[in-house]
Order: sequence, then C-alpha cells, then structure tokens
Amino acid sequence: MRTPTIFYTLVFLLGLQSMSFAQDKDKNHLNALLDQWHKDAADANFEGYFGAMAEESIFVGTDATENWDKKAFQVYSKPYFDRGRAWSFTAVERNIYLQTGSKIAWFDELLSTQMGLCRGSGVIEKSKGEWKIRHYVLSLDVPNENVSALVALKKQRDSIYLSNKRN
Repeated sequence: MRTPTIFYTLVFLLGLQSMSFAQDKDKNHLNALLDQWHKDAADANFEGYFGAMAEESIFVGTDATENWDKKAFQVYSKPYFDRGRAWSFTAVERNIYLQTGSKIAWFDELLSTQMGLCRGSGVIEKSKGEWKIRHYVLSLDVPNENVSALVALKKQRDSIYLSNKRN
C-alpha cells in the first residue's frame, strides 16, 4: 500500500522539478532576448531590434505623446538607427515573471541609459514557438526628493497637452 504512494509522490516531485527547469530555461532565454534587444538598439541593428517585437506590439516612451504601434515606432526610430546608433540601454537589474506553462511573461528592469536611470517594463508573448516583445513601457526614474521640481518643470507642457487632448 505504501509503495504506490511513494511512487506517485516521486513522480509528482520529478514533474515539479521538470517544470521548474523549463521555467528557468524560458527565463534565461527571455533575459538574453531583452539583452540582445537593447544591444541591437545600441548597435543600430534595425532589423534585429524590430524583429524581436511582435507585429502587434506597442512601445510607450517617456514623453506623453509616445505611444506607438510597431509601424509608427519604426518610422520614428529609423533616422536614429540610420545614424549608426539609436539608444543605449543596459539592464542593471531585471525581474522576469512567468507562470508555468504560460505563453505570456512580464518583466521590469532598471536601466542605465543616456538619460540616467530609467525603468522599463513589458510583456513578452510566445507565438508559433517564438518569444516576441508585445508591449514595452519606458519611464524615467526620478528620486522622490526631486519630484516636486520635475512637476514644476513640466507643468506648463502637461497643461497644454491635456488641453489639446480634451478638444
């Protein structure tokens, strides 16, 4: 009577270990995908950079006007890539979250950039056996003690933007 219980327990534990291994493998792959994506921007590899993004992807930049689908983001970005260097982001810290067996992963990353520290976050989707960046949001990291000064600095532009959005 005890042998089947032990057997099933071992099978269950081996299954958990296997799922954990698969999840770690996916996370390592996603980490490499994001590192390469940032490197492709720094190296002005237009095809590589945009090839890592799903056709239906969205990129949200640091400016209130920057909410692009992939095609619009390509048009905006092309002149930067044509100059030979788009932008340079290096992950200082990254967290990747993935449910076991899921085809959706989400992440956040602290980045060293030409703008100082920034925060990136996004969603990556596995489709047809390939992981692609589906949604990315870039934001500036602002120390709490500097928020009031930043709010004052952008107050007028925010007001104009909001006024135009309401009309």
